[in-house]
Amino acid sequence: MLEKKMKYNSLALINKYISYLWKASNGRGHGVHSPFVYAFIKNVLNAKTKGLGFDAIENYRHQLLSSQNEITILDMGAGADLQGNKSKTIAQIAKRALKPKKYSTLLSRIVAYFQPTQILEMGTSLGITTCYLAQAAPSASVVTMEGAPAVANQALATFKNLGFQNIQLIEGNFDQSLPNYLNSISTIGIAYVDGNHRYKPTMQYFNLLLTKSDEQTILIFDDIHWSSEMEKAWEEMKADPRVSLTIDLFYIGIVFLKKGNKEKENFTIRF
Repeated sequence: MLEKKMKYNSLALINKYISYLWKASNGRGHGVHSPFVYAFIKNVLNAKTKGLGFDAIENYRHQLLSSQNEITILDMGAGADLQGNKSKTIAQIAKRALKPKKYSTLLSRIVAYFQPTQILEMGTSLGITTCYLAQAAPSASVVTMEGAPAVANQALATFKNLGFQNIQLIEGNFDQSLPNYLNSISTIGIAYVDGNHRYKPTMQYFNLLLTKSDEQTILIFDDIHWSSEMEKAWEEMKADPRVSLTIDLFYIGIVFLKKGNKEKENFTIRF
C-alpha cells in the first residue's frame, strides 16, 4: 500500500529517534540561552498536569481502546493502515489513531499556558485530543476537522459523553473545509495539524494557516519525522522567513511566529 511505503519502517524510525536523542538539548533547559524557550521548557514541557481534570478523558480513552463495536470508515490521509471502505472496531481505530497521553497532556499545557481564543485541530480521530485542547481553555472556540464521517460521529459521541460544549466539528475533506473555516475568522491562535501526512498537503495547510496568523499564533505539526516527505516539509517550515522559532520534540514540531527574535532559532529538545 502507498501509505506503508511512504512511512519509515520501524528500524529507520528507531535510528531517527536515537539521532534525535543524541542532538537534542537537555529536557530541563540546561544550556538553553533563549529566555522564551527556557520559560517554555520550565512552564510547559516540564509542568505537572496532575489535578487538571483529565481523569474523565482518560477513562473514556480506555473505553474506546476496549470497544469492539464496529464502524465502516474511509480514511482520507496518509498514515493509515486502511484503504477504501473497511469495517474496523473502535478499539482498532483507537490503538492506531489516538495520541498518547504524554502528548495529549502536552498539547493541553500549551493551550493553558498561551490561552488562545481560537483553536483549530486538523484530524479529530475519536476526539480524545480535542477534549484535552478544549479542557485547557473552556472559553475558547475549539474547531476540529475530520474527513471520515463515521469517525467524526464517534468523536461527537466523545464530546457529548464528556460534556464538552465549546467544540465545533467540521466534517469533510481538508482541501475544502480549511479554506472555508479560515475565511470565517480573523486570526488563528493555535492550530494542531494531525491530518494528511504527505509533503504537498502539509505545506498547503501550513501556507493557508499563515494567511490567518499573527505573531501570537502557534502552529503544531504531528509526526514530523514520520517519513521523508514529512521531514522535507518540516525543514521547509523551519527555513520559512515568516517563522522565527521552531521546537522539534521528535513526534511533534512547534512553530512560532513571534517577532522579537533578531535571528531565527531552531531548537531540538528532549521530551
